[in-house]
Amino acid sequence: MDLTRADAVVWRNRALLLFDRIPMPVAVCDVYGVIVLANPAMATEWGETPGRLRGRNVLDLFRPQEATQVERIAQALRLRHRSRYPVSVRWDAADGVRRQGELTADPVSDSAETSTALLVTLRVLGQCPDPGPGRTEPSAPPVGATEARILALLAGGATTARAARETGLTADGVNYHLRRLSERWGASTRTELVARAYALGVLTPGVWPPTAVPAVPAVPAP
Repeated sequence: MDLTRADAVVWRNRALLLFDRIPMPVAVCDVYGVIVLANPAMATEWGETPGRLRGRNVLDLFRPQEATQVERIAQALRLRHRSRYPVSVRWDAADGVRRQGELTADPVSDSAETSTALLVTLRVLGQCPDPGPGRTEPSAPPVGATEARILALLAGGATTARAARETGLTADGVNYHLRRLSERWGASTRTELVARAYALGVLTPGVWPPTAVPAVPAVPAP
């Protein structure tokens, strides 16, 4: 047993050494996108150390160009699909340059029945093009479709259990999204979260039952 444990430690150390030396930005995340481990190349994009990226969500760092891509990935993971999932993203790098690229998430686990983690790699495609005079870059929605649905359900008085049933998430999944929103908006209660959602235009005012405002792409200025 001691020999087996020693071999496991040796191979773990070798794997971590290889992980750190990969020139491509790579991170290991949980199924919700929270970073568990990041290599130096990923940390360099943000002017950070790998340890300081731990606990952050990749979707707070990289802005998806299409929110529907993320929702399709979340649904696929809930169904235990094990394909590779690319997401087109943009981000403001540590050097002040806005870049674009592609995040690819690969579900990884110890067995074929469960997906316990995501191996996320970043392919940098270069600097974002200048939209040109009189034009604006499409803005990212303040929340994703799942978060907006959860907020609408909460505004209508739904419990965590009902919100989980309606969205196909677990109760822990619903609470995870609510924690992210609370941290992002500085809200301390669910009532405050709902109020912020109306103030930010996430929920449609004057409508019952509460509904989320459809995401509308930014229109170029004339």
